[in-house]
Amino acid sequence: MDIALILVALLLAFSNGANDNFKGFASVWGAATLSYRSALGLSAIASLGGALLALFMAQGLVASFSGKGLVPAAALSAPGFMFAVACAAALTIFSATRLGLPVSTTHALLGGLVGAGLGMVGAVNWAPLLQFFALPLLLSPLLAASLGALLYARVRQLPVEDACLCINVAPAAVLEGGASLQMSTELQLQIGTASGACVRKDTQVALKPWWDWLHIASAMAICFARGLNDTPKLAALLLAAGTVSLTSSIVAVALCMTVGGLLFSRRVAQTLSQKLSQLDTRSGLAANITTAGLVLAASHFSLPVSTTHVAVGSIAGVGASSGGLHRAALMNILLSWCATLPLAALLAFVIGRLTLA
Repeated sequence: MDIALILVALLLAFSNGANDNFKGFASVWGAATLSYRSALGLSAIASLGGALLALFMAQGLVASFSGKGLVPAAALSAPGFMFAVACAAALTIFSATRLGLPVSTTHALLGGLVGAGLGMVGAVNWAPLLQFFALPLLLSPLLAASLGALLYARVRQLPVEDACLCINVAPAAVLEGGASLQMSTELQLQIGTASGACVRKDTQVALKPWWDWLHIASAMAICFARGLNDTPKLAALLLAAGTVSLTSSIVAVALCMTVGGLLFSRRVAQTLSQKLSQLDTRSGLAANITTAGLVLAASHFSLPVSTTHVAVGSIAGVGASSGGLHRAALMNILLSWCATLPLAALLAFVIGRLTLA
């Protein structure tokens, strides 16, 4: 059973990478700032970096997803309990990824814990489940949408597409001193549009590439934060096998997430980048800053929020504010969220009952 648990947990990590790794770069690809391949490579690097940092910051979330406090101790000690949880979550995330639906691994794991607990011992501790897990998961997308809309209201006032910085050198004064003539110069910096800000066009520096680099940096911050937040949740499953150390668990999860993201990210990427909202540099940057800030804060306080919920909430909030939100696509995503936890719970319940037989 330990070997089976390890294999299923690694499959879940692989599926998680395929569903989650690209989410930080959804706005970058959607705004045509980078090609898909370039965005995919950078998302993999940033996600791997965040996952490996979990070696030093994992204790809080590992404890949260070990099941302690959520289900009775009898369930945790039951043979096959964590196998049922991991198997249900892996099947749920893998299926959603194949359908191109961005869903939450956190939701799937919670559903697995609830289903396995009910199936194997007939009990779940509902109070901590609602207080420490359900509330952050429900409130985080609403908070992300609100903050994303507010930030975009500020960012959209800034010139981006045709803005330029002009550097003009003008004479300031002429001073006579004996036989010599000295001229001082004055450096003038001016920001405006490419059509009229500059006196001399050879002194014009376009600002859009700098915005693009900032946009890419914000995307990498999201992927980094996602790797940091998700890796301990999955490592907790490997630790339940009792034969793998915390360090080995985190490294194995990080590698599987990276490979999964490189191989199977495209369908979910298309949903977030091209179907959910019409994005440009400003809207994408506002969404990314919101997502990265919330996920990093959640990781610091060991709150089990979903990067998926935060990222989709941010993009939806910005899209609604800019008028580019595709409501039909958002509705499909929301329906998939509603189905994730019950489906994982049902699968875990059935698998848990089968292991008792």
